[in-house]
Amino acid sequence: MTTMTDAGGAGSAVAGVDSRRTTTRALLAGGVLAGPLFVVVAAAQVLTRDGFDLSRQPLSLLALGDLGWIQIANFVLTGLLALVGAAGLRRALRGEPGGTWGPALIAVHGLGLIIGGVLVSDPSMGWPAGAPEGTPDTLSWHAVGHGVGAALAFGSLPIACLVFARAGWRAGQHGWAAFSVGSALAVVAILAWPDQDTLSVRMALACLVVFGWLTALCGRQLAK
Repeated sequence: MTTMTDAGGAGSAVAGVDSRRTTTRALLAGGVLAGPLFVVVAAAQVLTRDGFDLSRQPLSLLALGDLGWIQIANFVLTGLLALVGAAGLRRALRGEPGGTWGPALIAVHGLGLIIGGVLVSDPSMGWPAGAPEGTPDTLSWHAVGHGVGAALAFGSLPIACLVFARAGWRAGQHGWAAFSVGSALAVVAILAWPDQDTLSVRMALACLVVFGWLTALCGRQLAK
């Protein structure tokens, strides 16, 4: 016969599982929102900040000037959401292929975004108004730090794509594996293309690929 104590223990266990699932889903939702937040806020600034020209000025320069705090906050909040998404993936994929290194690499991506937001670039490419038209001859310490953050953010996600591609292939999810490999190759090809005149546009395109893949990854887990 089932006792009241046994029933109460079972109920507590079920409640604990439900609570953990709810928390995990909330964390994954943060990962889904990271990319759209960055893209929408950055696009709004490109369209509304007078004098900004994406064809020659990278998105990171939006962190300079009177309204630079908007892009700084965009980098930091997006990075925090990526960290939240990484935590959700770690919980959702515990014990599964890619469940350790994949989320860890996404956490590195989030950390890189935060570093890139807190440590801003030097004025250049004519932005903000009055800045030199070309690139600086020397870099400040915070501009160097910004470059480190960008390297972490853009370097970790393609590797994460490959980690999850391998896991997806082993699980028979060949479409997802192909999409992940394609995303990694696209980012590398876009950023490695030897044309400095289109670098700012190519970096923006790389952001779209990176964030699109991250949104899809967290969304897949959220839908389960």
